[in-house]
Amino acid sequence: MKEITQNRIDKLNRIFESYALVAEGTDVYVSDIKYDYSRWSKSSVEMYGLPAEYMYAAGDKWEQLIHPEDIDIYKENIDVLINTGEGRHDVQYRVKDISGKYITCTCRGVILKDEYNEPEYFVGMIRNHSINSYIDNITGLKNQNGFFYDINRYLKSHVPFRIVMYGSTNYARINDLFGYEFGTGIMRHVIRFMLAHDRDMGEMYRLDGVKVAMITRTATMEELKENYEFYRDRSSRSFLFEGEKIKVNINAGAISVDRFDVDADTILSCLNHAYHESKDNKQGKFCVFDTGNSKNCIYELERINNIRKSVADGCRNFIIYYQPILDSRSEKLVGAEALIRWRDDDGNIVMPNDFIPIVENDSLFPELGEWILRHSMEQCLEIVRANPDFVLSVNLSYAQIQQMNFLNVVTRALEDTGYPAENLCLEITERCRLLDKELLKDISLNLKEKGIKIALDDFGTGFSSLELLQNLYIDVVKIDKQFVKNIVEDNKQLSLIKLVNKVAEVFGSLTCAEGVETVEMRDVLKACEVDKMQGYLYSKPVPMEVFKEKFITAELG
Repeated sequence: MKEITQNRIDKLNRIFESYALVAEGTDVYVSDIKYDYSRWSKSSVEMYGLPAEYMYAAGDKWEQLIHPEDIDIYKENIDVLINTGEGRHDVQYRVKDISGKYITCTCRGVILKDEYNEPEYFVGMIRNHSINSYIDNITGLKNQNGFFYDINRYLKSHVPFRIVMYGSTNYARINDLFGYEFGTGIMRHVIRFMLAHDRDMGEMYRLDGVKVAMITRTATMEELKENYEFYRDRSSRSFLFEGEKIKVNINAGAISVDRFDVDADTILSCLNHAYHESKDNKQGKFCVFDTGNSKNCIYELERINNIRKSVADGCRNFIIYYQPILDSRSEKLVGAEALIRWRDDDGNIVMPNDFIPIVENDSLFPELGEWILRHSMEQCLEIVRANPDFVLSVNLSYAQIQQMNFLNVVTRALEDTGYPAENLCLEITERCRLLDKELLKDISLNLKEKGIKIALDDFGTGFSSLELLQNLYIDVVKIDKQFVKNIVEDNKQLSLIKLVNKVAEVFGSLTCAEGVETVEMRDVLKACEVDKMQGYLYSKPVPMEVFKEKFITAELG
């Protein structure tokens, strides 16, 4: 094979750039027939896993990607064209992308002849028919399908990349005030502004709702943050749109990926966590997911990826620990709280705070929540039969409650396990304020009608605890440990606990103090007439076999 000269490469580039300029929506390649040397568009190299943009014998490499059933018609057409220089290339066939999936393409091409009327260059344009399913009709950006496709391409190619997710805090209010069409116009307007000022950092995608993401392989996290602050500053100022003054508040979460043994869903879960940190807790600050090593020296993305796989594999490696709940007057066992743990392949126990906030928005999370509910019922059924006053408490995530089949899931779990509804208490957190108030009220009424108790967990840690207590049917108010830890020496905490007791009494609810660690704390809380207590004074959360040995066997004995 003759080595191509620089003059021929320069000419090849001029032809390529001329066709690429007008080849919207297609991938271009130009082959110098005399040297069997070609240039391919960068997007086609990435999509099909080709060795490089410039290469010798590209035809042989391309043929290896074509579906075996389509290769004959492709070769017949291309051979006639190259050998005679007559006609044109116009063939539809299937070709394997970098993920190993066959996609349908239409390839059109022409021969360019030299001054002696001999074939000199072949110019081809490849249209990938799957691309249309990757485009959002409203914005023209790639949609979530395209987002996942590109992430998988980069993971497969071991290409490091960064993603930033943008969204709005007040877009729903704009829709409510001015209508859907106006809101859609605002979204397009803001996206056009972002595209005009993104400094060609990467590609933009429209995800669910009004969330937009950018994937970049070149921009640093600092550059992404700087660009976001520019967007944030401009969008927070009032601007005129169709005669109305509008202000858009935005949020952003980001993640850097330089390890490739994870899947796209894991990356999205971690990205969503960073975004919600910005939206819910940091008033729009640019938040980056920490992918560094955890305290167990495990790369964080890898750990979340393994946890997701465990959920998908029938909740393998998950175990439930139980912390006793005691009557404050008699200090007899009245129940237990079920607390999830995950054990990695090395036997290390991972605490829920290290993974629940991240996977809470994951599509797999309701599956884990149902497993916890069913498994804890099955384990505690024997205890209930021996102690009819025993109440099992199970934590719920707002992500579970918002599922349309949530009540059916609870009902089926009760029926399948035979666990009595009156011995079950479902704990909701202050984060449930994010749910529709009427939906939450209807659900709490339905649960109460079934005989299931409801506890309001972490009372006092958020802004909406009193509102939830007022609007829902709450049986137990759980006082967060941060309001108990200094109760012995802090008169303000003492007064606060007494006040919570009175508030709970107004709504017909019992109180349960968490984080009881010393005898002195216990005695003060008893004097405050708290109804129930749990904490390390009585026991840390323990596996069921230990729980039975410490509390059930001793009590029965």
